[in-house]
Amino acid sequence: MTSAKPPLTTAGLSPDPAGRAALPDVWDAPPPVVQGEPVEVSDGVFVIPDNRVPIVPNIGLVVGGQAALVIDTGLGRRNGGYVLEQARRLAGGRPLYLTITHFHPEHGYGAQAFADAATIIYNRAQRDELRRKGAAYVDMFKGLSPAIAAELDAVEFADPDITYEDRAEIDLGGRRAALRSWGPAHTAADQTVLVDDRVLFTGDLVETRMFPIAPYFPPHDTDVDGNRWIAVLDQLLALDPAIVVPGHGEVTDITLIRDVRDYLDHVRGEARRLRASGASPEDAAATIDKDARARWDTWANPEWISFTARAFYDASPPP
Repeated sequence: MTSAKPPLTTAGLSPDPAGRAALPDVWDAPPPVVQGEPVEVSDGVFVIPDNRVPIVPNIGLVVGGQAALVIDTGLGRRNGGYVLEQARRLAGGRPLYLTITHFHPEHGYGAQAFADAATIIYNRAQRDELRRKGAAYVDMFKGLSPAIAAELDAVEFADPDITYEDRAEIDLGGRRAALRSWGPAHTAADQTVLVDDRVLFTGDLVETRMFPIAPYFPPHDTDVDGNRWIAVLDQLLALDPAIVVPGHGEVTDITLIRDVRDYLDHVRGEARRLRASGASPEDAAATIDKDARARWDTWANPEWISFTARAFYDASPPP
């Protein structure tokens, strides 16, 4: 028997009722389970792909001569345990490090599986954001579907062993991972990982053939910063990575960063124009939504367009 879908409750983080209805519906989606073999995308750099399953991220595994680094864990203890198993298999007894691209549940709420098995590294702002919002996001995600709630059952947050400001570097032995904290963009504390100046793990700063997630839930969570997000993407373009591993969707190249940047810049320009013309927030979001769905008609999760539009509208100069 399929349980009835209850109204979404989000522990004080939800937008208004119309906004709740606009969130992507994952109630009947496949269980958010990380699975499959790691795929080598560059020498010593592996990805467990998300296979476009909602609430499953791309997982990174970087193996050097002396240590290995895990990037993101999946949702909850079971997914974290599977990622740990794969990391141990690839590392072959080498010490493990774990880092998380940002605090959102599907990316880092499996970290408890690594608590006694790896050195955990977060940037300080990410640790603080997890402490500030983590419990509310557990409640919000549990309301998305029974399968998601099951993965989050008895979840515990893992504090980092090491925190850093701005930048950190891990020498894995013949392979170098550069961690960078970018400040507010998709979240208050997004992090990227650049391996050997070649492979860039972006977290949800970019996603392949999906509209970017803008968790703009005023007045409770307004840390997403579209203007800084665009500026961060400009800096990521300047890094000129050969391979880009997005938070969700297929591994690709630098054109993805440019595509996402162009979309965000388009929404920003339209939001400013419509606000200056006197359009209401609701009318501006509806206009931008209709146009973006037509322009980027192969992208998934168009429900996020209106959240992005509203974030840029509210950040625009008043008429």
